[in-house]
Amino acid sequence: MTGYYAPKGGLPPQTSLMTGRAIFTDAYCVIPRGCFSDIVASLLPGWTNTRMWLIARPMSGFSETFSQYVMEVGPDGGSTTPDPDPGAQSVIFVTEGELWLNINGEGHELASGGFAYIPPGAEWQLRNGADHPARFHWIRKIYEPAPGLPMPAAFVTSDKEVAPVWMPGTSETWGTTRFVDPTDLSHDMHVTIVTFKPGGLIPFEETHVMEHGLYVLEGKAVYKLNQDWVEVEAGDFMWLRAFCPQACYAGGPGPFRYLLYKDVNRHARLRGPWAFAR
Repeated sequence: MTGYYAPKGGLPPQTSLMTGRAIFTDAYCVIPRGCFSDIVASLLPGWTNTRMWLIARPMSGFSETFSQYVMEVGPDGGSTTPDPDPGAQSVIFVTEGELWLNINGEGHELASGGFAYIPPGAEWQLRNGADHPARFHWIRKIYEPAPGLPMPAAFVTSDKEVAPVWMPGTSETWGTTRFVDPTDLSHDMHVTIVTFKPGGLIPFEETHVMEHGLYVLEGKAVYKLNQDWVEVEAGDFMWLRAFCPQACYAGGPGPFRYLLYKDVNRHARLRGPWAFAR
């Protein structure tokens, strides 16, 4: 299970129909893989030979807790000063190629399926030393400390090293690869991989406070988003607002897998932005 989809950019031909599957509503958004064209790619200060697609960012009526980039780093590209925000924590998940990552002076080599958690305030650098592009997801969130809990430590692992935890009663058709222990309350976000084997499904409409970002790594499915059933495939991105009903049916022929972000383990804000009290 390592056939992760990674966009290559480019432009569709002038003969293509312009009507696609992109959807933006008050409750959810779908960015199909065909939207990852050259004209919507962007560059980042402090990065060399690198471009990115910004698929989620905090804004009114969209993501409130996180940002997510799809990054493409060419040979000898990367950054020694990747993130200007000292309060941001990061998760990196590699979908293609190889990367060299240094966190607080400790070096790591990440191949396809590699996963890294970088806590806020860490000094880190990233470089592609190969002769071909590397592609990865970069998820950022401002860390929210909690009384009596330590800051999470940096760690590096991979999809190959963490076995999925299968949901009970599903005959191992629906499982989650959990890179962080769910009982570790020092973490205020989880980034996991959800796997459905053909015929696997979410058999009810999940409705919960956690905001979601879902990038389809491989396969295809029909996903229930609020009131709509939407077909999705490898390379598509979905954003789900808090409490947006969701369900899923994986029709096959292969596994359906997606990279999932959600905010967890913290009290609801009662003061400040997006809260009643000021």
